[in-house]
Amino acid sequence: MYKRISISSLLFTLLLTSFTFAQDTQELEAEQAANKKLKGESVLVNLMKTKNSSLKKELEGVHPRVFLTQSEIEGLKDKTKSQKELWQTALSRVRAMTIEPTPAPAQDRRVQNPVGLGIPEAALAYKITGEKKYLDAAKKYMEAALSYDVWGYVYNKPDVDLAAGHLLYGLGWGYDLLYHDLTPTEREKYKAKLIRQARLLYDFYKPKSGKTYAYSQNHTFIPMTGLAVAAYALQGETPEANDWAALPRAIYEGVLGTYSDDGFYYEGIEYWIFSTPWLIHYLDVQLHATGEDLFEAAPGLKLIHKYIAHATLPGGEFHFDYGDTYTGGLTRSKKSEDYSRERIDGHFQSSYNILYNLANKFQNGEAQGVANWLKEKGQVSAEEMWTFIWYNPTVKTIPIEKQETWHYFKDHDVVFWRSSWDDDATAFSFKCGPSEGHAAIEKQLKYPEWRLSSGHAHPDAGSFIIWANGEYLTGDSGYEGLTMTQSHNTLVFDGKGQNHEGEGHDIFYGIPYERINKIRIIDAQLDANQVSILADVTAAYEPEVGVKKFTRKFEFKAPGSFTITDDIETNSPKIITSFLHADNTINQISENTFEFEPKETSLLVKIIAPKIFETKVDANILTAPGKPGFVDEGGDEERGVKLAITTKEKVSTAEFAMKLTIKKEK
Repeated sequence: MYKRISISSLLFTLLLTSFTFAQDTQELEAEQAANKKLKGESVLVNLMKTKNSSLKKELEGVHPRVFLTQSEIEGLKDKTKSQKELWQTALSRVRAMTIEPTPAPAQDRRVQNPVGLGIPEAALAYKITGEKKYLDAAKKYMEAALSYDVWGYVYNKPDVDLAAGHLLYGLGWGYDLLYHDLTPTEREKYKAKLIRQARLLYDFYKPKSGKTYAYSQNHTFIPMTGLAVAAYALQGETPEANDWAALPRAIYEGVLGTYSDDGFYYEGIEYWIFSTPWLIHYLDVQLHATGEDLFEAAPGLKLIHKYIAHATLPGGEFHFDYGDTYTGGLTRSKKSEDYSRERIDGHFQSSYNILYNLANKFQNGEAQGVANWLKEKGQVSAEEMWTFIWYNPTVKTIPIEKQETWHYFKDHDVVFWRSSWDDDATAFSFKCGPSEGHAAIEKQLKYPEWRLSSGHAHPDAGSFIIWANGEYLTGDSGYEGLTMTQSHNTLVFDGKGQNHEGEGHDIFYGIPYERINKIRIIDAQLDANQVSILADVTAAYEPEVGVKKFTRKFEFKAPGSFTITDDIETNSPKIITSFLHADNTINQISENTFEFEPKETSLLVKIIAPKIFETKVDANILTAPGKPGFVDEGGDEERGVKLAITTKEKVSTAEFAMKLTIKKEK
């Protein structure tokens, strides 16, 4: 028995050694390219020296202090009386009371993350109620964190990625909250684990000449938030904690500086839900621990509520699924694993509660109204303790019904429109912009060490999504391992789509952003009765594809009539194909007319041009996402059906025109 354990441990160590600095090929190439361009000392070195990362004097030697002091916890005890519903919800969601932590080595996808989230839930429940069962539950999860030799995946960025961020956050805050409730022996072993893991993470991210940072990507700012929490928990107890606090502060200079200007999130709503709370946690911990308020550093934070409101489909259960967002029709039909994974007792987990934080911070009644609306729709959040902490009933609410039903995110060139905020509303969206927004072109000059990482964005320029009366009528296909243009409602030329599709998960990698920035909406006119959008899609295609001109005009007239007109020129004759997607069924009615989702509510599609064309209805087969580090190797998966409208012969100029009509049976 002892021999087998020894061999296993040796193999584990060898694996860890082999993969400690493993990155995907594109990251590695970007790093190597940066080494040639970025000369001299990293700008982060000076930022670490000059930016505030020291505890406020009154917090030195004090526990708890990271997010809350003992006096603030006493205030929360009073709040439990005035906000009984929120408090009872928070208590009911202390996962350490009902869910056993995954035993080591815990290598399945994201199974370590809940341990990090669960520790402070139980610890804070204990500090407020004084009930020992919560203390025991917190320690159980803390012991689980200690049992994981590797925080994260042995085969992909061990100890330096998302799980490390979650566990540093959880164990760090748990250590801080329970400092006086732990025995000296317990304190020492938890502190030793925090020191070990913080040191590994710091060593991986610390600045050096030529090193780049994917500031806008969640794999950067989630680990940095965890490191900051652990650092502020340990400052004064280990000298290294000063550097551990200084590094996230330096990196967050770029994270906030490159954050979305208009509030739209380029990675898609699934990653907004997963990622954005960590931005808020960092801003909160930095403000509470040091007194530095960074909320104003990212203007897009004041517009987040507009993104969440408009990206949420009528009814509040699903979303406009641009980018890597769940599994398309499989999610909407409740057949995929991610449907149940993202729901708790049938309620969608959306992280809407951060809007309460921002509503309070900016005294933003619209944000409060959006949060209230999503709560009324039954949505829940991953950390309900924060819902209880963040909610301020004195913020003057602007109900969702009084908020505008359309919005144009100008930096990312995405339009959303709906007939009302009712569950049976008609809603649609049109997208034609650069992967990380137009402002990124200037931000790259300001932050030359910023490595864009747009793997969760898709080749979907000119695409659109339509929803009506509780039905998804046409749109996107969800999270893909190899993102392809044919999975969206747009065009391909001789079978070739946009950007570097099919070459890896990040199809924007290696493309000069000056060209990506030319993907744009030229004009958008919106009101309550009609919408007219003109977009230039040309630059979405690589020069060798030979697209000389591709503009798309997207027009809508209430209550449910759309016209899509494409003006196309190519450098040489091409077979041009336009795609439209449905989750379930596309029926052909006549040579040029099709019915999508023929139920009580359907979408009639009439092809007006070209005059000579071929059509084919086929299964929509794509590459599903693989495991972390091997996202583009997930294998084939069928998600819905697609209609291909194709020129019969190769042409150099073409017009495609379609009339789409929402049909509702009375």
